Amino acid sequence: MDKQRIDALGHELYRAMRDFAMLAPLTEREPDITIEDAYHISQRMLALRLAQDGESVVGKKIGVTSKPVQEMLGVFQPDFGFLTDAMAYADGSDIPIAGNLIQPRAEGEIAFRLRKDLQGPGVTEADVLDATETIIPCFEIVDSRIRDWQIRIEDTVADNASCGVYVLGDTEVDPRDFDLPNLHMTIYKNGEKHSEGLGSAVQGNPLTAVAWLANTLGEFGIPFKAGEVILSGSLAPLIPVVAGDAMSLEIDGVGGCSCRFA
Repeated sequence: MDKQRIDALGHELYRAMRDFAMLAPLTEREPDITIEDAYHISQRMLALRLAQDGESVVGKKIGVTSKPVQEMLGVFQPDFGFLTDAMAYADGSDIPIAGNLIQPRAEGEIAFRLRKDLQGPGVTEADVLDATETIIPCFEIVDSRIRDWQIRIEDTVADNASCGVYVLGDTEVDPRDFDLPNLHMTIYKNGEKHSEGLGSAVQGNPLTAVAWLANTLGEFGIPFKAGEVILSGSLAPLIPVVAGDAMSLEIDGVGGCSCRFA
């Protein structure tokens, strides 16, 4: 795909995000689109957020890592994208949907806060653990600009991995004190238990997922940076949310996270 078309699609996705509009899938309109094309489209979309809206990159995310999410979306490999400061909400926040999100779904995740830089290729699970300061209970609110979530892997990568906003819990703990694959998360919607999952849902181990992301972004020359937050993927199926819904989660021995939708 030539640069002009990449720029045009990146601008189209940016405008859809700002106008709270949905687009036909890129994979319907561009049958030859590749994941590399999609990554460059996402970079154009991100560049517009940074230049026109004054946002700054504060982390990265991996998504579509667990079988329940893959089966729900019909996408069978991970996606990847970027977090900006404008996406971050504090624990317990009210998150507006109108004028903010289009078709949101909540994911319960384990977030990693880095204490030093890390760049692929060749990053291992041990490297990720060494580079991590803390892990944090997290909700990611995914939100696709693609109509009715009719996405393939190229659509979601181009659309910044369908990222909307995210919420970090108040508790941060040392990952070396925990068996990450066996961390147990329980998710509640409107006060009732909705679903649960283990850390092993994300590629067998959240460390494996984060290493994959470091190595994938490393192919494009993009590093992880000290202080950044890395979202490692959902431990349970995505949960559609509407105004009035309240979401909370608990990770055994770690802590929790909550948010409400207005």
